[in-house]
Amino acid sequence: MSVGIVDYEAGNLKSVETALLALGARIVVADRPEVLLKADRLIFPGVGDAAAAMRVLKARGLDQAIVQFVNSGRPVLGICLGSQVVLDASEENGAVCLGLVAGIARRFAPDSGLKIPHMGWNQVEPTADHYLFSAIPPGASFYFVHSYYPQPQDSAAVIGCTDYGVRFTAALSQGNLAAVQFHPEKSGRYGLQMLQNFLQCRA
Repeated sequence: MSVGIVDYEAGNLKSVETALLALGARIVVADRPEVLLKADRLIFPGVGDAAAAMRVLKARGLDQAIVQFVNSGRPVLGICLGSQVVLDASEENGAVCLGLVAGIARRFAPDSGLKIPHMGWNQVEPTADHYLFSAIPPGASFYFVHSYYPQPQDSAAVIGCTDYGVRFTAALSQGNLAAVQFHPEKSGRYGLQMLQNFLQCRA
């Protein structure tokens, strides 16, 4: 089994690669659609700006490759920025995103008194029975670094939430696509367990 990791200049690839190798996964890091489309499952990581990320994805044909991969029924996992650009749009520089899940990425309100970006460890509470949270206790903590968060249109897509002044979607799923706002690759044993769950899942 091979795991494709999408390289679109959005950073954080090395930590994802290191975590997957520690789990014994066979990985392929690539920025070419034809390479990624041969993988058995796909991870779409990233940190950075949604509009800039979408420009790179479109320039390389990776936007359509990701859509094609999702439509193939194979398992896909979005991480951090990857949980935002699967939506229709982002409030970050008016980005038009992939449209795989109806919704928008919202910015934490600047007048909320919250420290932005939201950075550090925070609890994630599962709101649905989903394979990502298998063998992970409710309220386990994961590592976050973000100023925007996904807000799916359909609440049925929400599988995990976190409180940070406001309660926001920390994990979502639709069919064979799952995505998390936090960084499982930087979240210790529970993060590794979540990645292991993804490697073992049957979409």
